[in-house]
Amino acid sequence: MQIRVFFVDLIPDFHFLNPEKIVFSHQSKAIIMSKSIEDLKSLSRQIRRDILRMVHAVNSGHPGGSLGCTEYFVALYGEVMNYKLPFTMEGENEDLFFLSNGHISPVFYSTLARFDFFPVAELATFRKLNSRLQGHPTTHEGLPGVRIASGSLGQGLSVALGAAQGKKLNGDDSLVYTLHGDGELQEGQNWEALMYGAAKKVDNIIATIDFNGRQIDGDTDDVLSLGDLRAKLEAFGWLVLEEKNGNDLEAVIGILNRAKAETGNGKPVAILLHTEMGSGVDYMMGSHSWHGKAPNDEQLENAFKQLYLEAPADY
Repeated sequence: MQIRVFFVDLIPDFHFLNPEKIVFSHQSKAIIMSKSIEDLKSLSRQIRRDILRMVHAVNSGHPGGSLGCTEYFVALYGEVMNYKLPFTMEGENEDLFFLSNGHISPVFYSTLARFDFFPVAELATFRKLNSRLQGHPTTHEGLPGVRIASGSLGQGLSVALGAAQGKKLNGDDSLVYTLHGDGELQEGQNWEALMYGAAKKVDNIIATIDFNGRQIDGDTDDVLSLGDLRAKLEAFGWLVLEEKNGNDLEAVIGILNRAKAETGNGKPVAILLHTEMGSGVDYMMGSHSWHGKAPNDEQLENAFKQLYLEAPADY
C-alpha cells in the first residue's frame, strides 16, 4: 500500500501543506521540508494571534489553555505526527489525534487550518451560528481533523485507547496521540481508562497532560490536588516522561520524539508537559482568570505587540 507523504516549502502566510507537492512513499509521514526551528516558532506566534483574534471577535472562548498548548500542537503537526490529507475519519495507516480537553479548541482549530485541513478564512466563524467551529469540537459538523466530540471532560482517553487497540487488532503500526488538561484528571473516568490501558498493554498510545496547574476555579492544587501525579501514573502501569519546559518548542519536539521511541514496549506512554497558562501574553500568564475570558480591544492590541506581529489579514 502506498501512503501519502507531504513535502512542503515555506509559504509566507503559513499554510504549510500544498496538495500540489504531495508525493508517495511506503510509509505514512508528514514531512516539513526546509523548516528551521525559527520557522516553526513563527508559526507558533501566528497561531497565538489566531487564538486571540478568534476569542476576541465573539467575546467568548478559552484563550489561556490554548496559548499554553501552542508549542505542543506545532510540534505535533509540524514535526512529529504522521498523518494524511485529505482527512478521513477512518484514519487507516496514519497516526491519530484526539483532543480530550475540548475547551482549548481555538489552538486546535488554528493548527488544523494552518496545516490545510480546512481554509484559514473559516477561523472567522468561530463560535458563530451554523459554524463548524463550535466552542467545543464536535463531529456532527464534519470538520476535518476532528475525531471526537469533547464538550464533556474526561472521556478522551477512553476513546483514544479504543482507537489504539483497534489499530493493533488491524495490524496497523501507527500511533495514537491524545491531550488532556491536568484539572480534567479530576474526572474519575480517566483513572478507569488508565488502568485499562496498562492492563491491556496498549503500547501504541502517547497521552500528554497539559500540566499548567490552573483550572477554571483556581489553582489545581487548591481545587482538588492531583498529588504526585507521576507516581500515580507509574503505579497504574504507565511509562511516564516529563518535560518542565512545555513552552519551549525544541523541548516539546524532543519529548514527543522520546515518547515515540518508547512505544511498542508493552506499556502505554504518558507525558507530563509543564506549560504556562496564557503563555506569550504577559497579562494572561500564570492566572486562572484567563481560562475562559476574552481580551478587550486594548488588551488584544497589547497582545499583538508582544507577539511582534501586526493584526492578521488572511481571515
